[in-house]
Order: sequence, then structure tokens, then C-alpha cells
Amino acid sequence: MNVLRKDPDWWRGAVIYQIYPRSFQDSNGDGVGDLLGIVRRLPHVASLGVDAIWISPFFTSPMRDFGYDVSDYCDVDPMFGSLADFDQVIATAHALGLKVMIDLVLSHTSDQHPWFKESRSSRDNDKADWYVWADPKPDGTAPNNWLSIFGGPAWHWDSRREQYYLHNFLIQQPDLNFHCTAVQQELLAVAKFWLERGVDGFRLDTINFYMHDEQLRDNPPLPVAERNDQTAPKVNPYNHQRHIYDKNHPKNVEFLCKLRTLMDGCNAAAVGEVGDSQRGLEILGEYTSGEDRMQMSYAFELLSGHAPLSAQFIADTFVHLDRVAPQGWACWAYSNHDVVRHISRWGLTPASAKAYATLLMCLKGSVCLYQGEELGLPEAEIAYEDLQDPYGKEFWPEFKGRDGCRTPMAWEKDAVYAGFSTARPWLPVPSAHHRSAADAAELDPAALLHHYRRVIAFRKQHNALRAGSMKQIEVQGDVLRFARESAGETILCIFNLSDHPVDTTVPAGDWITIGGEVGSTRPLPDHTLHLGPWQPSILLLNPGGRNG
Repeated sequence: MNVLRKDPDWWRGAVIYQIYPRSFQDSNGDGVGDLLGIVRRLPHVASLGVDAIWISPFFTSPMRDFGYDVSDYCDVDPMFGSLADFDQVIATAHALGLKVMIDLVLSHTSDQHPWFKESRSSRDNDKADWYVWADPKPDGTAPNNWLSIFGGPAWHWDSRREQYYLHNFLIQQPDLNFHCTAVQQELLAVAKFWLERGVDGFRLDTINFYMHDEQLRDNPPLPVAERNDQTAPKVNPYNHQRHIYDKNHPKNVEFLCKLRTLMDGCNAAAVGEVGDSQRGLEILGEYTSGEDRMQMSYAFELLSGHAPLSAQFIADTFVHLDRVAPQGWACWAYSNHDVVRHISRWGLTPASAKAYATLLMCLKGSVCLYQGEELGLPEAEIAYEDLQDPYGKEFWPEFKGRDGCRTPMAWEKDAVYAGFSTARPWLPVPSAHHRSAADAAELDPAALLHHYRRVIAFRKQHNALRAGSMKQIEVQGDVLRFARESAGETILCIFNLSDHPVDTTVPAGDWITIGGEVGSTRPLPDHTLHLGPWQPSILLLNPGGRNG
């Protein structure tokens, strides 16, 4: 029995560490990371104090989209190892106190999946309706105006059936038809397979793409003033539509409820990725409000934007979240495998990087950290000839793709390829990453690595920070202030999100200064608070009535 599954609410406020397996650690010298490499480096992850790991796809795949095009949901691609190797990941992680979440890509498969090969073979086979097929318009063009996130129409002509099939992503990633009961049953069986193998939950890729409008109605245009680049690059025409028919179908929730019932039997949890820049937080609320839906939803608000997060933006985001999803639960991240690393995206200094790490651990919701974030790795510059990402190749040079955040982890400063592999890696390791390698950070008391350990430990010490409510959100210039509350504990969090000192005041109350180990400063007796650049003040309301 998996003893880590005893607490059904383990996910609430959890800190989850994302591992991109191709780039974490190579164990066999082929230049590509693998499952046994993950086993080797799990002690580093456990040393951070995180609750769980999320492993990006390692299933059998042609790798047109690096594992997000699955051709066998219930096996490991030989590139990454074997099912026995995955069992070792589970055993090692659990022995270290880490839960294991895996990335399930259910909205689409690879065009090499046996299901799709059968589906496309005729219009009357057993799996003929397992994918989204449609006849052309009378003039032979696509059924409607839906667009692919990866560029161009979301429909591809298939000469075997003389029909179009839907692909919201690459042409090689046909969309499954969730209106087909057999498809839902088969995907629930996939989830059950991995739960029985010991996983503690799932990260659900593109969770709001599962179902489409059966009438195949055209999406309406999106006014220029409302466009942004949170879901797709700015240069992608995908941003020109209001996506109300190609995703976000109301019946999607019905499938999520079935999946939740399956997970509840194992105290497993899921974080769903909502890819929508127009109604993201509203959908988050729809998908996570209630005991019968997903536990968490991966929010994109802190993953976008090229300027550092301002106090006003943070406040506006949480006020909006409370309005549209008061019962929802978000999972926040600054970086992941799809966006420019936030150290580079926001141009952070060591001081501001620590401040934002502390802030993340004080916000309401769960947290995802991306491998290398704890080392302060910057975005890598990848030459076009080294580019691997099909997304980057399509929109180069205005959008350089996702390879810059996917380069191998830097483990050893002086080792070839920074200790990731003994062979040339699938993506180059920048020299700047060598200087930030884990072994060098371990020896530097001022390194960001140690700060991440401290703020994660600090979060765990206070239930108000991990699972409490978030109230009294206020902004004064560059100063952000909010309260976190749970039974018997009230914490006031004040952050100076600027590179200059500021003075503010602390409300009346018997406050005890906490978090000195993460840089928190105390107010003066007259309630004046001097905050240095990027400095927090974290105060606990004294339950005993003593002066702190």
C-alpha cells in the first residue's frame, strides 16, 4: 500500500516540482535524459522540501512534439527506459517522501497510435468515430474556421476517408472525440492503469480542449483590443479568434467528474492545464469548484508577460480570481517547459529572484516549480541550426520556440555538459548554466537554491500559507499587502516589489515578525515599516496577546 496516499488533501497548497525528462539527467550516455536519470537525481529534488514531482510525458511516441504525441499510453518510450524503470522512479520517490504525478495527454494522440490508424482506415470500422472527422464544405474546403495553436487551419485532409480530421496542435496530433463513450472509457482505463502502478496523480495537458462543438460552428473574431499572447505567440493568428466552439465545451465537466471518481479511490489528485487567455480563471473555477471535479487548475497569469509582476497585477489577478472562481483552487507557476524562463523573461536580479520566490510561497493556491528554477537558470539562446521545437521552426525568428527553457539541467560546474550526460546532449548546455550548476550552488550560501529551500520550509510551517484563505489584498505603489488566514492563524504578508526602499505602515495589532530566515523585516514600535529593495515583512497575529 502506498502510505503517502493516506491524506486525501495532500495536494492543497502542495509544492510540485516539474521534471522534463529529456533534459533532467541522462543515465546511459545517449544525450537524452531518462527515467533512471530521474532516479539518480531525486535526492536533490527531495532536498528542496517539495511535496511531489510532475514528470512530463515519457510514453511511447514518435516525438514530433517530444512526447505530447502519444502512440501508446501504457508503455514507456525506449528513449526513456522501461516500465520497470518507471517502477523504480515510483519506489525511490516514495521512499524520499515525494508523491509522483505524471503528465496525461488525453485531448489528442499521435497519428501513429493504433487507434488512429484504425480510425482513418475507413468510415465504418470499430474506431471510426474515435477521432473528430468531418466532411468538407461543398467547395472542398475545411468544415469551419478553427485554427491550430501550432499555426494554420486546425483541419487536415485525409485521402483514405476523404474527410478532414481535427488537430488543435500539430497535424500529427489528431484530436480524440470525447463525445464517443468508448473513447472516454478507454482513457479512464489508461488513468486506472497508472494509478494501479502507484502514481499519486496527474497533470492533465490542455484539459479544456477535450470536447468540441458537435455542430462545428465557426469561432467569431476577437477584437484587436482583446488579443494577447498568453495562449499562443503574438504572431500566431490563433489569437484572432474567440475560442468558444473549438474548446471549453460545457459537457467537458461530465468527463472530469468521472475521472475524479476514479482518482478518489486512490486519494490521487490532478492539476488541469487550462489553455485559454480569454476566460482562463473562469474555466479554472468551473473545473475545480466542488468535490466532484479536478482538485487544481494550472493558471497562466503568472507565466505570461515580459515585465516583472507588479503589486497591482498580483492584486488584480487575485481579486478577479475571487470574483469568478471563489471556490476554485489554482496552481501557480512562474516557469515551465513552454515559456521563457522567468529569470530572463523578467530580467531578475538575485535579490528580485528571491523576493518573487518568497511571494510565490505566500500566495493562495498550490505551486509548481520548473527544473532549474531553484538554480536561477536563465533562458538559453538556441541557434536556428540547433533548434528542435517544431513550434519555433514555424514562427522563427519572431518566436524562437520553447527550446530555450528545455535545455539540460546543470548539475556539475566543471563537468562536460554540466554533468547531464557524457555524450553531446539533444540541446546544447549554455556556459552560463555551468556557472549556476547545482554543485556550485550547494557551496554558495547566498545561492538561490538555499533560498528556495528556506521559503518552501517556511510555507510548510504555516497552514495559513499552505491552505488558508487570502483576504485584505491592498496595493500602495510598489507595495503589495494581503492576509492569509486559517483556523487559529492569521499572517500578514507585505512585499516591496521594487528596487528602491519604501516606507509603509502596519495596521494595529499584536504582530510577531516571522520569516526572518527568508528576509522578513520587523516594523518599528510606532507601526512604521521600512522595507528595503525587494524585501518582505511577514507578520503573525499573536494568538496569546503578547507583544512580539
